[in-house]
Amino acid sequence: MNSDLSEKLKNLPNSAGVYFHKNRAGQVIYIGKAAVLKNRVRQYFQSRQNMDKKTLALVSEIADVDWIKTDTEIDALFLESEMIKRYKPKWNILLRDDKAATYVRLNMKDDWPFVSYTRQPLGDGAQYIGPFYSAQNLKQALRLLRRAFPFYTKQPVARNSSQLSRQIGLEPAAGISSADYKKSLRQLISYLKGNRVKVMDDLEKDMRAAAERRDFERAANLRNQLFYLNQLKQQVVFSRQEFVDASRDQGLKELQELLNLPEIPRRIEAYDVSHHSGQNSAASMVVMTNGVADKANYRKFLLRISRNNDTAQLRETLQRRLKHLSDWGRPDLIILDGGKGQLSAVADLLNPEKIPFLGRNKSGDHSRNSAVVIILPTEKGFQTHQLASDSHAAKLIARLDDEAHRFAINYHSHLKRRDMLK
Repeated sequence: MNSDLSEKLKNLPNSAGVYFHKNRAGQVIYIGKAAVLKNRVRQYFQSRQNMDKKTLALVSEIADVDWIKTDTEIDALFLESEMIKRYKPKWNILLRDDKAATYVRLNMKDDWPFVSYTRQPLGDGAQYIGPFYSAQNLKQALRLLRRAFPFYTKQPVARNSSQLSRQIGLEPAAGISSADYKKSLRQLISYLKGNRVKVMDDLEKDMRAAAERRDFERAANLRNQLFYLNQLKQQVVFSRQEFVDASRDQGLKELQELLNLPEIPRRIEAYDVSHHSGQNSAASMVVMTNGVADKANYRKFLLRISRNNDTAQLRETLQRRLKHLSDWGRPDLIILDGGKGQLSAVADLLNPEKIPFLGRNKSGDHSRNSAVVIILPTEKGFQTHQLASDSHAAKLIARLDDEAHRFAINYHSHLKRRDMLK
């Protein structure tokens, strides 16, 4: 890495965005997206131990990097697609399988078009938006955007039939005309092509115009659309590793070394238990895949053991989880909220399955600044380690543990409200 590039990397932002790797001639050779540009781009220039030959070849050609910041991960996903189509970088072709690319299909000639996905665009007059190289990220993004731009996911049989999707705002309202529905879809298409700012400006102008002519229902609907689009800043979309092997969270590498694991732990699960004096006992399982929250695989447990016994409840949770290794997936590492007592309660369940595990002992301190003290099982018992607060592994463990605690508390609160309404 040359000195100019090294200096440039110091200015990488902490926002989502799209990055452009360039060679010495200034040609764009690879384009990628990132939830945090600062973290993702720097990973190309850190340890090369786990890079495959193609990725090493790519990195050896990088002489310069540019980037475009975006407000949300969704914006980065759509901008990446548009930039790849524009520049056609050679390493995107070499490192990514075009057969895995996904397109969004919309036939605007239909009276009531619907959104679908395909890997093979046809010459059928429909509109195809893409390609996108992560079908899971794309579908997650469309699920979120559906709140702002309600659409059908299949051809509607009867427009007047009452459906749950319509009632909760995921399908067009009963009184909307075909023309207005298509106008909303054209805004969605524009958004998918990376025109977020223009779409939001147009919505705001329409909202003000509707308010001026005292069409308050229309103005309220447009206000809600803008609200949903602004809420996208808080949504996590990138839940899978990029196709490039260089894209790895440094915290995963540190965990591998700390725990002496044979490979980087790609799927990590964290568990926490929540109850109030043994009532409404709930447990959470949150999942991180390749260093990023994988919310589609989160699970919650309504516990059968109702007494005030965290260790017994944690054991029940793990017993039920291990029955689903074949259909839920196999964790590479499990993080438990607790100390030696909690680890002792589940060791005989996890050791036969050869699933590594550790505990985080917060001693009742659930604040964001609590020290990251971990408990590791060994042949001689349990060892306690306090990780440096600025280490990548400490930040990753704290992030996972905090998420498990939040998810468990939310489910417990839901159970408590449910019982109050009985």
